[in-house]
Amino acid sequence: MIYDLVVVGASFAGLACARAAALGGSRVLVIDKKPGAGARLHTTGMIVKDAVDTIPWLRDVPSELVRRIEGVRLYAPNLRHVDLHAPGYYFWATDVPRLMQWMVGIVQAAGAEVRYGALFTSVRREREHDPWSVVLGTGETVLCHYIVGADGPHSRVAKALGLSQNRQFLFGVEHEYAQADLEPNYLHCFLDSQLAPGYIGWGFAGVGVTQIGLARRVNPGSRQGRVDLAAFLRKTEGRVTPRGAPTSIRAGMIPCGGRLPVVARARALLVGDAAGLVSPATAGGIHAALRYGEEAGEAVARFIAGKVADPAGWLPRQYPRFRIKRVVRAVFEWTQGDWTYNLLLRTRAMRRIGERVYFHSKGTPALRSGAGQG
Repeated sequence: MIYDLVVVGASFAGLACARAAALGGSRVLVIDKKPGAGARLHTTGMIVKDAVDTIPWLRDVPSELVRRIEGVRLYAPNLRHVDLHAPGYYFWATDVPRLMQWMVGIVQAAGAEVRYGALFTSVRREREHDPWSVVLGTGETVLCHYIVGADGPHSRVAKALGLSQNRQFLFGVEHEYAQADLEPNYLHCFLDSQLAPGYIGWGFAGVGVTQIGLARRVNPGSRQGRVDLAAFLRKTEGRVTPRGAPTSIRAGMIPCGGRLPVVARARALLVGDAAGLVSPATAGGIHAALRYGEEAGEAVARFIAGKVADPAGWLPRQYPRFRIKRVVRAVFEWTQGDWTYNLLLRTRAMRRIGERVYFHSKGTPALRSGAGQG
């Protein structure tokens, strides 16, 4: 059997792509090296309201898999803080393993096949119009007319097809705790140039757990910097305080350089982290993964049906370039110093930047300063 589409990677981008293509009438196979849905996760699972507003099927997510968070508490290195809100805006904390299982279910219901424990090793074809031969770790070869790489920041598909690969990264570690003390209706974000150079620490009450993490910039060509979560927990005790040992630990690389320059070739596309579709400012990538994964699936199905030209030639032009957010990242890294942010967090300019980063332009946030607390 020759599949119309093989999607490599069964996370947000890959599953959104597969569902859309299957609904469009394509014969779709999703392959993933993980043993099952929700295994070996590397994401906090935070979904912004923009995604819920623009992706209709997200509204069908069972309510027990999500928890709304309506504010951001931003801490300076000295632990003084400011609270940020935007009217009607919220974030979804999610039970990521169960959410991924639910997504696999709706993808299969759409008619796609999902195969776990299937390692992508290579892809080839003799002539341009021949089907792709996708070789799995077992030695099996799968034939398809189109291939989409949604296989994460270190994409094997990108390497096999000679496409661009991510070179700029954050490295993050996150622990889950069954119990913790913190204000539950905030995403707590901590600035600290020593513990989190190039990024932040965070904590929030998720679905039945509290998630606490820390990430830092990894300089190209150098060894990975140490992420000292224990030191972060000591510093934030009293603001975000876990009880007992973590019940789950996840870690991983987060691309932060923005969209990659070459993400497609004839009858092949990259989406999600594989294409660098992660905000350089916030390191958030789920919204872009879902949106452009879905657009890729719809476009591939229409191409297979003979209704449009190969989306490899036009869809990547619609991918976000993150120009402003790349500038925000550059400025943040250039100015990041504890004394700088201890001083700036109390200014209106810094608060407006925080509003823009977390809430975009969704209304006029009401600010409640906590600069004198703690």
